[in-house]
This record gives sequence, C-alpha cells and structure tokens, in this order.
Amino acid sequence: MTEILCYADSYMREFEATVVERTSKGVVLDRTAFYPGGGGQPSDSGELFVGGDSYAVGRLSRADGRLVHELRNPAPAEGAAVRGVIDWERRYRLMRTHTALHVLCGVVWRDYGAQVTGGDMKPLSARMDFELEHMSADFAAEVESRVNDEIKAARDIEVGSLSREEAFANPDLIRTKINLLPPAIREVRTVHIVGLDLQADGGTHVANTSEVGRVRVVGHESKGRINKRLRIEIPA
Repeated sequence: MTEILCYADSYMREFEATVVERTSKGVVLDRTAFYPGGGGQPSDSGELFVGGDSYAVGRLSRADGRLVHELRNPAPAEGAAVRGVIDWERRYRLMRTHTALHVLCGVVWRDYGAQVTGGDMKPLSARMDFELEHMSADFAAEVESRVNDEIKAARDIEVGSLSREEAFANPDLIRTKINLLPPAIREVRTVHIVGLDLQADGGTHVANTSEVGRVRVVGHESKGRINKRLRIEIPA
C-alpha cells in the first residue's frame, strides 16, 4: 500500500521513496506526493530521478489495488531509491481550481440548498452540476459575485478526518446527490473552509481562499429537469 503524502501536505513538491514493484506501465512506490486522481481532480504529473537518470511521470493509475506511476520510458529497478518531483505549476493550478469548486459548492448549498450531481476540472477551468430546477444568466452572475466575496474574505482552509459513522451522522457533509464513498473507506477526509463550508473530500487545496484569485462563471446550461450546470474559469 502506497503512503499518499499529499493528503497531509498539499504543498509538498518533492519526496524520497523506494520502488517496490515494476509493472508493464511503470512503478509502484512505497510513498508518493503525487495526487492519485479522484473526485473529478486528475492525477499529478512530474518526474522521478534515480541518480543521474530521470523518468517522466505522465499520470497515475490503479491496478489491483496498487498505485502505478505511469512512465514514458523504461522503469527503474525494484528497490531503487528515487526522488519524485511534482509538476508544481500544474498541481497548484489544480489546487486553486479545486478550492474554487468548493467555494462554489458551499455558496450554492448555503444560499440555495442545492446538492452536487457531478463535476469535473482541468487546471484553471471546471464545471459543476447541481440539483436545481432553474438556471439563468442573472443567477449565474449572482453566484459569481457571492463566490468572489467568499474568496476575498480570505478564509482559511483546514484538512481533517472523521470516522465513517461520524461523517454519515452529518447530513450536510456528504454533499453529492449520490454517495461516492466506497464501503471500504472507514476514515473520511474532510476539507473545512472556515466560516463557509465543511465537506468530505480527498483532493488537494490551497491553504486560504485568497490564493484562488478570482472566479468567472463562463457558462450555464440545463442538463435535465432538475440538473443544471455552471462552468467556471480562474484567471492565471
């Protein structure tokens, strides 16, 4: 089982690890700071270094419960000591984007009582779907203004954990319309935007909403009778 270091420290850019297995696609490490992907956030990319050799990591994937760092060239040997380096510019943009989605979700839940029905993100652009009957340009503009007010409030963001039982005892914590937590997960990681929102989430986030910068709602559309979509962008 690979220890995932970024769950505790989203700002970790480099780490030391050991290759525990080679696969047809890459290597499994005993520990990693690469985000493995999930919850709409794509996995990290970057490089692994062994002595003077470098190995480009294109993405991470899961195979039979193992977390594989997919490489674009032949893998280093099992037992090799490696230094991993995250593509930090891409990661930080994803952290800002993911945090922006949490602010958006928090505002829509607090002010309109709507649950999330889906979402996806790329660096500095994303979409989120909500259980809403109506959507309009005026509504999108109102949401954009309220989201940016929360970002400018410079709210701290804290990562914690709860037992599965504690998490499900709080009906506001599991914000998605359909519960996406696999039964095997006994500890639920939480992300708390202080003064705005507390959610179960496994992604990487900035430490304060001010780091997001500004959010623009660039599109809105209906995806069904009670399923509406908002698209956002975050200027670089």
